[in-house]
Amino acid sequence: MAKVQKSMGILIVLLIIGSVFGTFIGEMFKDILPFLNYSQSIGLKPATLDLAAITVTLGITLNLNIATIIGFFIALFIYSRL
Repeated sequence: MAKVQKSMGILIVLLIIGSVFGTFIGEMFKDILPFLNYSQSIGLKPATLDLAAITVTLGITLNLNIATIIGFFIALFIYSRL
């Protein structure tokens, strides 16, 4: 298998895919393995800047659970194997 040139863009895409996949798996198995769904929200509350012509609202919140973190590590493993 040919080596792929590693870049920050590939890492970010893999981390996003890994987190979505991990969250999906955590939601699927939350009744069977309840520890996977233990979560914590971190982030910045939305802030609004009103400039009369436009209004800009910025904010970010991450809802991390155990399965999401497992997805991050799987994505990092896949990135390291590229």
